[in-house]
Amino acid sequence: MTAFDDRRDAFEKQFAHDEELRFKATARRNKLFGLWVAERLGKSGEEAEAYARSVVLADFEEAGDADVLRKVRRDLEGAGKTVGDSELQAKLSELTERAIKDVKEGR
Repeated sequence: MTAFDDRRDAFEKQFAHDEELRFKATARRNKLFGLWVAERLGKSGEEAEAYARSVVLADFEEAGDADVLRKVRRDLEGAGKTVGDSELQAKLSELTERAIKDVKEGR
């Protein structure tokens, strides 16, 4: 095997590792976001956990955060709770940082 092959293999392994961490961080962020929204909806315990799982699953509808934000906004509006888009985006950004830290620390 040549040095080029070794470098390529290392790059591919690093890329796969980074993608796995990104996936875990996004799923963690979505769960935290779901729990935050569940609290605003008056849910707790198992009901809050189930809602958070539904937010995680909503992220598989399309690429990006639009599907998660759409679900959460729809659920909040359905419950008569008004939360601005800027507040939702800010919370999502805050939780992204927390989730990345949690994943790096192995949580």
